[in-house]
Amino acid sequence: MNNEWFECKVRFEKTMENGLLKKVTETYLVDALTFTEAERRFIEEMTPYISGEFTVTDIKRARLAEVIESIDASADRWFKAKVAFITLDEKTGAEKRTAQLILVQATDFRDAVENLEKGMKGTLGEWVIVSLTETPIMDIFHYKQAEEKPEFEQ
Repeated sequence: MNNEWFECKVRFEKTMENGLLKKVTETYLVDALTFTEAERRFIEEMTPYISGEFTVTDIKRARLAEVIESIDASADRWFKAKVAFITLDEKTGAEKRTAQLILVQATDFRDAVENLEKGMKGTLGEWVIVSLTETPIMDIFHYKQAEEKPEFEQ
């Protein structure tokens, strides 16, 4: 089973700190097999947290090689790291770079670099950080296997 990450956006009215209602759009990441499953699971996850109506405005495939989560409870921001793996072409001797995107949870930019380095420890081969940017992602929802119901009641 090869799950993928889907970036899902939801639009709803949020009560701000000053008590006023404001229409906001928030981005989340959902681990699912298909677009349909991603939307279904996203709606299930969001329903308890949003009072009133909401609309799923966008779902797109997030081309992530890996997600590195932090054990720090205050790490509430998500950073997208573009990492280049460096290999040498044996025939030409030229350096080849293969880029991959990795999502990193952290408290700030420095913490994101540290968490990325920790997550990449033990990686065979050389790699470099090409870019690191903060994303609008609020949270991620991991894949949960549905409980199997017995085929026949006993």
